[in-house]
Amino acid sequence: MTKKTAAPEISPRPFAYRNRKLLCDGADLSSLADAHGTPLYVYSAQQISHRFQLFEAAFASRPHTICYAVKANSSLAILRLLAKQGAGFDIVSGGELERVRKAHKPALKKVVFSGVGKQVWEIDAALQADILLFNVESEAELHLLAARAEALGRRARFALRVNPDVFAETHPYISTGLSEHKFGIDIKAARAIYRKAAKYKWLDPAGVSVHIGSQIRKVDPFAAALARVTALIADLRKDGHDIRYVDAGGGLGIDYGTTAFHPAQQVEKYAAALTRGLANESAHLLLEPGRFIVAQAGALLTRVLVVKKNGSKTFVITDAGMNDLIRPALYHAHHEIIPVRQPAGKSTITADIVGPVCESGDFFARDRVISAVKPGDLVLLLDAGAYGMSLTSNYNSRPRPAELLIEGAQAKLIRRRETMRDLLAPEIPG
Repeated sequence: MTKKTAAPEISPRPFAYRNRKLLCDGADLSSLADAHGTPLYVYSAQQISHRFQLFEAAFASRPHTICYAVKANSSLAILRLLAKQGAGFDIVSGGELERVRKAHKPALKKVVFSGVGKQVWEIDAALQADILLFNVESEAELHLLAARAEALGRRARFALRVNPDVFAETHPYISTGLSEHKFGIDIKAARAIYRKAAKYKWLDPAGVSVHIGSQIRKVDPFAAALARVTALIADLRKDGHDIRYVDAGGGLGIDYGTTAFHPAQQVEKYAAALTRGLANESAHLLLEPGRFIVAQAGALLTRVLVVKKNGSKTFVITDAGMNDLIRPALYHAHHEIIPVRQPAGKSTITADIVGPVCESGDFFARDRVISAVKPGDLVLLLDAGAYGMSLTSNYNSRPRPAELLIEGAQAKLIRRRETMRDLLAPEIPG
């Protein structure tokens, strides 16, 4: 197979100043804030497409499907954008299955269903949709899948998600490849479980799956995990199983700081590591990138409400809060924060950038040196395209933000701002 020409390199972030105004591609962020209000999520369609094409090009020499991880950002418009480029999808719930159906129904044939706690209705919906593969995470789930497949008269293709006990340097909340984690099945027990599964008429042991975590910057752990999976596949074929798929999961990380970051080089290193781990294995490769595709394509636009001092501390209070972007509070994650109007001088302040939510944990940065700002100024929290909107909540009865997808200089509203009517609609006052 001829290798695709790599997509031309573009900046790792689509946000840049022009005449001291901050733009997303060709769209002026100040104008977007005036038109749509804040807090506001903004995404670059060009950046998302470019990142997807980096994966397509890097793996073009072997059969593969890029299954975007829906949990990273489940916007219907973003799912549709990726589906039209040929993406499959990695889902972890029945709700995400319905999002794929709504975004691009033909893409259901390229869905892999992961997750440790699949419910009967979710399994039934996925069977009826004839998804590509179930990533099974326990023997109990395998028995349930067999029972539901028989009840519906639909053969279920599955892969065991094996736990390779490979350590990946990342936050403990998003590390998944060790034996102490809730995910997957001990790789040493997998061969016996496949033998049992072969006895079920309605199960098709079609693949093996692995996923060792998220936001992983070093590629060697991916190679180590795939090497263990490849050895298992060889044993499974000796046992007579027709293994056609190997799911390498996702987890490739980005740089949330100011260090020089080269996405194309990182994807090439990742592809080389997976190729090394797979050796001569020719099964159809499934990949589940999420964060790497959308994180740097998106940002959260917010307006400064108050700048206040408490003793020696300065606080910049914005109209966005932890319910709009919880990563700093949940993971102590770093997001660069920049002014929407480029300052003429170099005046800075050291401040905590916080939200209005009634929690001391409601912060975006602590003791951060930023450009001096005043009430009414707009600031942008970078790299918020992944696990930003998808982790929002209505805590403090705050409506969720609107979302815009930028295509060139055009801004398309892809989610309107919630209203109080939306907020209260499901409730019954008694």
